[in-house]
Amino acid sequence: MRSTKAISLVLLFVFLLSCDSQESGRSSVDARDDERPVIALVMKSLANEFFVNMANGAERHQAERADYELIINGIRNESDLAQQVALVDQMISRSVDAIVIAPADSQALVPALARASAAGIVIINIDNRLEPEVLEEYDLSIPFIGPSNRAGAKMVGDFALQSVAAGSKVAILEGITSAVNSIERRSGFQDAITDAGMDLVTLQSAEWDQTKAAQVMAGILSQYPDLDVILAANDNMALGAASAVGMARR
Repeated sequence: MRSTKAISLVLLFVFLLSCDSQESGRSSVDARDDERPVIALVMKSLANEFFVNMANGAERHQAERADYELIINGIRNESDLAQQVALVDQMISRSVDAIVIAPADSQALVPALARASAAGIVIINIDNRLEPEVLEEYDLSIPFIGPSNRAGAKMVGDFALQSVAAGSKVAILEGITSAVNSIERRSGFQDAITDAGMDLVTLQSAEWDQTKAAQVMAGILSQYPDLDVILAANDNMALGAASAVGMARR
């Protein structure tokens, strides 16, 4: 099914704090110390080593300062929006002082965060920027801390395509289509493809998921057996794509 032409598989790693895994129960303390503020880190997957490192970094920072309490939570997978909303509500019930969140979706988490804000909780947005128009609807002003995903994806695309012949066929695997970071990474890849004079044959979502990426990529390889390059918008999808490529070569 697959030609012998080599495929360049590129992993675009997230450049900032973000995570996902079910509620981890990781906490710097077991009971609330009223003398110190409590900060909740609500992420996307602690099953992912990259995000585990992020959680470990937060824990090290808390241990070094010791002037605040830290609660680390995450969802089982990056598409489990309902679970992340539930985690925000749990943090409201626990009366934390601040929530630092890497939202799984740029729009769906806003109502829950509006509830948190109404409860007097400070909110900081990391990794995936919340949609400004939706924030405006809820009269929310939530600061975002993170790099430009579009610029990062453009750099990755430029590097991956620099030694590939013009006109080569490229596929993009993007994340959740409504997530701002997914939109920006997709746009950055498209910028690089255009600048390099490549042929973007398909753009499909695997929702950040490794298993789904393998399934989607299997279909792409069936349709485009002479594909040259795969640009995947996160490491999980890149691993899934690599698995599909390996199976196609057998």
